Amino acid sequence: MLDTTAQTTARPAAAAGEALLEVNNIEVIYNHVILVLKGVSLHVPKGGITALLGGNGAGKTTTLKAISNLLASERGEVTKGAITYRGQNITTLNPSELVRRGVIQVMEGRHCFEHLTVEENLLTGAYTRRDGAAAIKRDLDMVYTYFPRLKERRKSQSGYTSGGEQQMTAMGRALMSRPETILLDEPSMGLAPQLVEQIFQIVKAVNEGEGVTFLLAEQNTNVALRYAHYGYILENGRVVMDGNAAALRENPDVKEFYLGMSDEGRKSFRDVRSYRRRKRWLA
Repeated sequence: MLDTTAQTTARPAAAAGEALLEVNNIEVIYNHVILVLKGVSLHVPKGGITALLGGNGAGKTTTLKAISNLLASERGEVTKGAITYRGQNITTLNPSELVRRGVIQVMEGRHCFEHLTVEENLLTGAYTRRDGAAAIKRDLDMVYTYFPRLKERRKSQSGYTSGGEQQMTAMGRALMSRPETILLDEPSMGLAPQLVEQIFQIVKAVNEGEGVTFLLAEQNTNVALRYAHYGYILENGRVVMDGNAAALRENPDVKEFYLGMSDEGRKSFRDVRSYRRRKRWLA
């Protein structure tokens, strides 16, 4: 059976606050046949950092695309359940309408416009805004405050910048839309450990300084749980555990199967690789 230690822990203030985004028991099917998400429910509070954790293929990216309504381009659809933002159902809105409501997704793999400069990429994030050039300039300066490296590289063509700089560009572009909520997909992918730490420090700074709510999907459980307030663990399209991030870090199952640790110390890959047969929640 599932160890519910983390689940029974009282939610922190960030997780117990106003429900900005709620995912209620959704199912997602691709090509009218392939069931990918199976009754996923999430509570994303205003002003918090919520982590969506799990291995490759667990359903993290599909969950984010279900929220941002990007499934149709991949022949996917939400067939059951509901997704609400500020209490209103958003499953019928198109992605551009969601951006206007303050919800924007930073896609896995960064997806910069390679032929544009870094600054031109950033300014594309303000395309839908109607508050004038002065306000856009203020926000561009704000982005450069959080990402000083981008200011140094602002005239460089994005296709010739590093992976870390492209990730910063994608995040900065999202900030230029003045979002209330950012859906951040695999920000650590392909980055060196020191850059991963830097990216998460910036996420924390933006969350605290600008009040932006984050729902981030991440395979790097260790770093995600150090910066998130609350976490959900997905496997095979289901939420198998959720809880306060501090409690999840200390949960023996999470330590063994996601952090490579146990009460006896660090586990070897040989000990961990057959974990699917031994997890209590899959028993």
